[in-house]
Amino acid sequence: MSRSQLLLPLTLALAAALPMSALAADARQAALTVGDTPLIPRTALFGNPVKAGAQLSPDGQWLSWMAPVNGVMNVWVAPAAKPEAAKAVTDSKDRPIPGHFWSGNSEQLLFVKDNAGDENFRLYGVDVNTGTQRDYTPFDKVRVRMIGGSRKRVDEVLVGINNRDPRWHDVHLLNLKTGELKLVMKGDGFAGFETDDDLQVRLGARPNAAGGTDYYQVKDGAVAEKPFLSTSLEDNATGPIGYTADGKTLYWRDSRDRDTTAVFAEDTATGQRKLIAQDARADLGATLRNTTTGEVQAYAVDYLTTEWHFIDKGLKADFDWLQQQLGKGEVFVASRTRADDKWIVGIDPVSKVSATYLYDRKAKKLSALYVARPELQNAPLVPMHAVEIKSRDGLTLPSYLTLPQGADKNGDGKPEQAVPLVLLVHGGPWARDGYGYNGTHQWLANRGYAVLSVNFRASTGFGKKFLNAGNKQWGLAMHDDLIDAVNWAVKQGVTSSDKVAIMGGSYGGYAALAGLAFTPTTFACAVDIVGPSNLETLLGTIPPYWEAGKKQMYSRMGDPTTDEGKAILRAASPLYKADKIVRPLLIGQGANDPRVKQAESDQIVQAMQAKNIPVTYVLYPDEGHGFAKPNNRIGFNAIAESFLGHCLGGRVEPLGETVRQSTAQVAHGADFLPGLKAAAEKK
Repeated sequence: MSRSQLLLPLTLALAAALPMSALAADARQAALTVGDTPLIPRTALFGNPVKAGAQLSPDGQWLSWMAPVNGVMNVWVAPAAKPEAAKAVTDSKDRPIPGHFWSGNSEQLLFVKDNAGDENFRLYGVDVNTGTQRDYTPFDKVRVRMIGGSRKRVDEVLVGINNRDPRWHDVHLLNLKTGELKLVMKGDGFAGFETDDDLQVRLGARPNAAGGTDYYQVKDGAVAEKPFLSTSLEDNATGPIGYTADGKTLYWRDSRDRDTTAVFAEDTATGQRKLIAQDARADLGATLRNTTTGEVQAYAVDYLTTEWHFIDKGLKADFDWLQQQLGKGEVFVASRTRADDKWIVGIDPVSKVSATYLYDRKAKKLSALYVARPELQNAPLVPMHAVEIKSRDGLTLPSYLTLPQGADKNGDGKPEQAVPLVLLVHGGPWARDGYGYNGTHQWLANRGYAVLSVNFRASTGFGKKFLNAGNKQWGLAMHDDLIDAVNWAVKQGVTSSDKVAIMGGSYGGYAALAGLAFTPTTFACAVDIVGPSNLETLLGTIPPYWEAGKKQMYSRMGDPTTDEGKAILRAASPLYKADKIVRPLLIGQGANDPRVKQAESDQIVQAMQAKNIPVTYVLYPDEGHGFAKPNNRIGFNAIAESFLGHCLGGRVEPLGETVRQSTAQVAHGADFLPGLKAAAEKK
């Protein structure tokens, strides 16, 4: 059926959008397959972990991790020999600190933090001996970037700061002990820099007119007149990985003269290159490197699942031993000391709770540090199935399917009877879904839904043909891939065509809007989280520090400075087909989102209001591009769960106090979701 055949008159749209109960009644029967499965509380899945993100100081004397202080994630430190003596060294009272990392001298813990989700990140440091905290970049409306660290100059780092011109990040040398900032070179026109272990800027990357990148040699802050390497849009995944400690070798990922990126080692004196690794299935670039020399010891191939390949036999022996000790799942190394004698390791078993350990390589000893979410240890978690789906034009779409417990009794990845399905679309779109534990998959499967995540064309990691097949295909072939995945699920007996919802954030939110606007009867309902509705206004309001990537975005989406580009963007914008929407829609938006402005959600809600088309719109005044605060994350997921339950008939944990405990403002449509108005009223 063509899209034109699916565009229904407004009167039918209103009739189809209002009653959700008819769909839900049929779906509830399918949901009975998980009726006896314990309901996993949303707080267990989306609340703060007990601990997370463990790191070792380079000298191995300290352990650090993230953990709550009065409900807000902060940084904690403990002597490596005495983890139980941990204490919080930060005291963020409002917004969670997203993560942290160690200085080269093992004396400062560094972290970035923004204000209410505006992504104007400042760099902070805490002296672990004195507890003194310092704001290294005390500038308003400025976003800091880490550019380089060193094994040699351990008291210093290179940072990029856009306080002179918001479009460009100038390179500064930061002394971590004194806080002194010294300008190294201006960043005008540069997308990024590559530095060596002497904290010398060696390469600069500039976007070019072809939508690719020009790479320039830099010496003593002076940029060469001509680039020594240039890429087109097609090969823009090509780029440097990093230098060895002696600066004599530069590792590259490179897709030129091939489809997937391979890893090369370049002799910086002669320019000669040696192929280190390649795989026809997936782009390479993730490596493990010697902590002293910087030489590549292992590389990852991430196609359907992650496979590590080892150049260093000693490293392989460690991984083999860890696999035997930790059991089934992907072993990962989160942190290594400079002497490489101690690691922070973990394992992702997907359907079991992962644990984090301290690994002593010499003693071959594992010491348990923590389980991030102990409340999930006895929860009914389920497997994830990696599947390949064919698009209508022959592309292979690497995808991931999770099924409700009890729906797949023989474990073959197919339910005994069809269940409602949520198509969960990743953001980016220049990103990808992967295999592993996924809290959203587990949550939705526990509520009785099959969950399908699809790497549609334009997703990264699967070669340049796959990536570039998505150029200027927003709402077209990229959307067709999602429809093809739904049709595959129906044909496989996973679900039925009338019981499919679409949900996602950022580009995934756009896909949810496009699903209802461009294919009005394909989906039973949609959940859009910070998704753009108008691609013209999206590109017109991107943050100034995205200037370097603007040309590439225009090349991949449509150039708003040309009539042809405007037509492409307008045709792909759900806003202009909002009057075709006939199925229930839930929208979540952060008021401080710098990427997808609040106006993107406001516009489509207003367009639907003008046509009397129901939509529920929830706004968070203290959030940005997604919901970082656990009360808001849990609160919105509670609303989404209730919404999906009314639409598809899955199980629902009562709203209770979750919405009231968040900062949610139901800006429109509280009456369209039973119980929401009462749950959102402040006492």
